[in-house]
Amino acid sequence: MSETHRFDPTILREYDVRGIVGRTLRAEDARALGRAFGTVVATKDGRRVAVGRDGRLSSPEMAAAVIDGLISAGIEVIDLGGCPTPALYFGVHHAAADGGIMVTGSHNPPDYNGFKMMLGTGPFFGADIQHLGEIAATGRYAAGSGSVEAVSILEPYVDRLLADLRPGRDLTVVWDCGNGAAGPAVTALCQRLPGRHRVLYPEVDGTFPNHHPDPTLPETLEGLRAAVAETGADLGVAFDGDADRIGVIDERGRVIWGDQLVAIFAAEILRERPGATIIADVKASQTLFDRIAALGGAPLMWRTGHSLIKTKMAETGAPLAGEMSGHIFFRDRYYGFDDALYAAVRLMSLVAGGPAPVSALRDVLPAVVNTPEIRFPCAEERKFAVVEAVEAALAGREDVAVSDIDGVRVTSADGWWLLRASNTQDVLVARCESGSDAGLSRVKDQLRAAVDGLGLEIPDF
Repeated sequence: MSETHRFDPTILREYDVRGIVGRTLRAEDARALGRAFGTVVATKDGRRVAVGRDGRLSSPEMAAAVIDGLISAGIEVIDLGGCPTPALYFGVHHAAADGGIMVTGSHNPPDYNGFKMMLGTGPFFGADIQHLGEIAATGRYAAGSGSVEAVSILEPYVDRLLADLRPGRDLTVVWDCGNGAAGPAVTALCQRLPGRHRVLYPEVDGTFPNHHPDPTLPETLEGLRAAVAETGADLGVAFDGDADRIGVIDERGRVIWGDQLVAIFAAEILRERPGATIIADVKASQTLFDRIAALGGAPLMWRTGHSLIKTKMAETGAPLAGEMSGHIFFRDRYYGFDDALYAAVRLMSLVAGGPAPVSALRDVLPAVVNTPEIRFPCAEERKFAVVEAVEAALAGREDVAVSDIDGVRVTSADGWWLLRASNTQDVLVARCESGSDAGLSRVKDQLRAAVDGLGLEIPDF
C-alpha cells in the first residue's frame, strides 16, 4: 500500500477543489490529488490527461505537483502550460484526452488556488471529488510510469473560437483581461477579429495589480466602463481570473449581467431551435425565465455551479445555459462548457449582424430593480446550517412560495429573495428583486427578517 494522505476537509468542494495556499492547500495536496485522479482515470482504462494552469503565483508549483502525481499513477500527461480554463476544456476535446485538470483559483483572492477537473469530456464533481479523498486516505493509488509532453493549445483554441464568428458590421470592442489567464488568448484573438479592439491588462500577473478579476463585482468594471466611453466602443468585455466567466458593459456604460446575456443569446437560439430547454441558475432574474417562455422555449431553473449546470445540460439536451455570475454555456455549435471568450465572440456576432446596439438587445427585458450578488461572511462549517435554519423557519408560510433547488428562493407579492451557501468561499450569497423600488425595499426587509437572530451581519445593500 502507498503512503496515505488526508486533505483538509474544507477544500473538497461540490464542484471543484479550492483552498488557501499554505494553509489548507499545499503542493503535497496537489500531488496526492494527481495520484488519486490518475487512479480514477486508470481504473476506467484511460491513459491521457491534459493539465493547464492559470496565472496565480502558486500555480506553477501546484501544476508541477499534480503532474508528478499523475505520472506516478501511470498517466501520460499533456501539459498545456498557462491557459484559460476553457482552453483546458477545449484541449481535452481537441486531444481526445481521457480527462483534464485545471489548476486555478478562478475569481478568488490571490492566496487561493485549486483544481477543476473533467473525466472524459464531462465534469468531475460531487461524490467523485469526495472519492479522491477516500483514495488518498487509503493510499490505494494506481502505480505506473507515466510521461509528460508539453503542448501549446493557444492556436487551435483561437481557431475554434473564430470558427463560429458570423460576418457583420465592424465593431469597436474593449477587452479587460484583468491580468488573468485570458490575456494571451484575447491578444491572439483580437489580432484576427474584424473591427477595432483595445485590450486592457493582458499581462498575466498573479498579484492582479490593476483590479481583482471578478466581473460580478461592479467596482472591478469601472476601468472597462471608462475605456468604453473614451473609445466610443460598441461594447466592453471583462473576464474573471481563469476566463470561464464573462462581464459585459454596453455602449451606454451599463453592466449586462449574466442572466441578461442568457436572454440575449436565447432569442437567437430559440429562433433556430424552437421549444428548446434553456437553463439558468437560481440567482437569475424572473424576467429571464419569463422571457424564455415568451420566446417559445422551456425555462428551467437549476442549482448554481458550473459542473451542476453542465450535467443538467447533458441530461436535458439544453443548447444554452447560464448563471448570474457570468458562466455562459453553449451546446449550440459548441461543446457545452462555460467559455467566456466564446461567449464574447457569439455576442459580437449578434451585435455585428444587426443594426441595433447591444443596449437594445438588453432592453427587451422589462425593467426591474434588483441587487447584485450580496456576499457576506459565514464560517465554512456553519453556512449550510444557516440556510437550513432559514428554510425551516419559512415552513408552512402561506404568504410566500419557497424553492429549495439551491438554498432558499422565496417569492412573495413584492418579488423574490434568495439565500444560499457559496460552494467556493466561506460566505453566504443573497440576491433580491422586485418590480419597484418600494417593493425591493420590502423584499430586502423580508431577507433581513429571515436571518435575524442567527448571529449574522448582512451588509447594507
